Amino acid sequence: MDVNKFHSLPQQGKGVNIFSQFGQIPVPVKTLQTVFARRPTIAVVGLSPKRHRPSHQVARYLLDAGYTLIPVNPGQDRILDLPCYPNLLSIRESVDVVDIFRRADQVLPIVQDGVSIGAKVIWMQQGIVNEEAAELARQAGLAVVMDRCIKIEHGRFMAEH
Repeated sequence: MDVNKFHSLPQQGKGVNIFSQFGQIPVPVKTLQTVFARRPTIAVVGLSPKRHRPSHQVARYLLDAGYTLIPVNPGQDRILDLPCYPNLLSIRESVDVVDIFRRADQVLPIVQDGVSIGAKVIWMQQGIVNEEAAELARQAGLAVVMDRCIKIEHGRFMAEH
């Protein structure tokens, strides 16, 4: 996958708002379109091997939708029949999107690693907001999505396009 296609992810413009415990967190529609239309390689940080966990269900959905996934979980060797990495820095291939299933207070070092590996998008799952990490990512030129489920947003995008 050509990671250069993510260099100009839009950060401005009309956004989609979702109300949550954190209020409204807008995401530019163009960012969602760019992510979903281009079939990125997605590293899922905090992917659980347990089928009932949201991270596992979301990852299975993304695999079934044709995305390339890279599981990241230091306690596992394989998840979903894919090799699992202990952290982002251990991944040898290009990563476009870092999808984070960790508590908000654990996000900053993950985002720092995402910047280091050249990811283009940081996606913090529903219920996860870390403004400090988001600002660090934005200053490094990455698009940021917070407090959104990538599975839900993908389904919405596919229904509308």
